[in-house]
Amino acid sequence: MPTFDYRADDAQGRPCKGRLEADSPRHARQLLRERGLWPRDVSEIRVAAGTKSSLGSGRLSAADLALLTLQLSTLVQAGLPLEEALDAVAKQSAKRRVAGLLSAVRSRVMEGHALATALAQFPRAFPELFRATVAAGERSGHLGHVLEQLAAYTQARQASRQKIQMALVYPAILMLASVLIVGFLLGYVVPDVVKIFVDSGQALPWLTRALISASDGLRSHGLMLLGVIAMVVGLWRWSLRQPTWQLRWHRLMLNLPVIGEVLRAMEAARFASTLAILGKSAVPLVDALEIAAAVIGNLTIRARMADVARSVREGGTLTRGLELSGDIPPMMLHMIASGERAGELDRMLARAAEQQESSLAARIALVVSLFEPAMLVLMGGVVLLIVLAILLPILSLNQLVN
Repeated sequence: MPTFDYRADDAQGRPCKGRLEADSPRHARQLLRERGLWPRDVSEIRVAAGTKSSLGSGRLSAADLALLTLQLSTLVQAGLPLEEALDAVAKQSAKRRVAGLLSAVRSRVMEGHALATALAQFPRAFPELFRATVAAGERSGHLGHVLEQLAAYTQARQASRQKIQMALVYPAILMLASVLIVGFLLGYVVPDVVKIFVDSGQALPWLTRALISASDGLRSHGLMLLGVIAMVVGLWRWSLRQPTWQLRWHRLMLNLPVIGEVLRAMEAARFASTLAILGKSAVPLVDALEIAAAVIGNLTIRARMADVARSVREGGTLTRGLELSGDIPPMMLHMIASGERAGELDRMLARAAEQQESSLAARIALVVSLFEPAMLVLMGGVVLLIVLAILLPILSLNQLVN
């Protein structure tokens, strides 16, 4: 049944808006009049077959996805039919885009589609991991419990991402402030100060001459420099959309001294946590491995994890495949091996993911704690060079006067 957005006036003439389902716009206006409302505008939310609506074509943030999943799991576990639960969550949402997306999903469910099939029409909003887990919950008959696990998983991933982002905020601000301060000194302060020495006609120290050259170059070609930087950034972003260059860049990132280790740990934690939630939802191991491999962001590691899924499909053990890939830390391998032997792979995968995320958070905190004083020392060194370049001619003038 189509869904309509409406704007109307109540009996007291106060404006109101909302969403309702009806067979046609005329039927929608009739339903509004029966409620004592005077319709002013009625528009249908269109979702054509094989296409996405403008409301549901974008991505959902991790916070929005976790919230609607938790609300939906609570209502489904309370015994509410799925279409009524979807309608209730859509009405509770304060964001129009999220409400429209849930209404579109509900319309497909009411047409007879399974929830996972309805979610598949919006792949950018609902990732493959989410859809596969929902499909497993529908097959097992424990959709509410599976949705609850999904909500907890999504919230944990969001919390981990926010922790990393917050740890990187201060170093980023410090770096930006350093660049702006040095640029301001070279562009506006230094030229006025060194002009006195240039007019005096005396021979200037090499550090002062270098500073004057840098200042003149920044003032004369500053806009060109910004244009070159913007062009390089645009070219780099374009290369990331090309499969060949993207694969080379991801391979290069893994070979960097500190960043490579952090990326491996991050992808290992993501792989283990994804595999754990899929295993708890009764998704077959081979299918779970393929989905968990697709979730990995680094293409090089993703290809190796796809090889692990292929080896398990051919009869190999998970531990042996992960060991050959070389991307899983030894501690995680031991935990996964013990879980595979004891028949508690899902639980051990979850514990391994938690341990790896804790270790990753500690490693990132250590890197950030080292980066902050390094930036301060670097900024202090640059300012010291600028001060020396200004003081050396002053000392030379004093010597000439004496």
